[in-house]
Amino acid sequence: MSSAPGPFLHQLRVRFADEDHAGIVYYPRFFHFFHVAFEEMFFARLGGAANYRELLDQRKVGFPAVRAEIDFAGPLRFGDLVEIELSVDRIGTKSVSFAYRASRCEGDERHPAAAGKVTCAAVDLATFRSIPIPDDLRALFEALRRDVA
Repeated sequence: MSSAPGPFLHQLRVRFADEDHAGIVYYPRFFHFFHVAFEEMFFARLGGAANYRELLDQRKVGFPAVRAEIDFAGPLRFGDLVEIELSVDRIGTKSVSFAYRASRCEGDERHPAAAGKVTCAAVDLATFRSIPIPDDLRALFEALRRDVA
């Protein structure tokens, strides 16, 4: 996992439950992989699970998806090691677009599997109304821009 400015990297292993009958990762699972990397980024960059839980439970700030898209480049199969790269594509006043790249790892080589984007709105979880992105989270997202590294 990375903690320096720039894109965040997270690796995970494809599980049996991720496959479809054709023996490849079922396409919606890529969005699950993206969300796992999103959560791990908060854990790594905010200093642990307690801080992400605090964001949701005490601060009542959430980031539900309002748009999602993906392009597929190659299959993933059970047992594959996958690296998810998360960066920020755009930051607005009340929304942020996260860019994801999923790659199959073979030693030092990376083989593209998918690239996607998920746009999330900042919301007050008590009212579920949009809010401006809090300054500390805006700084976190700014540090995830690809050109920061």
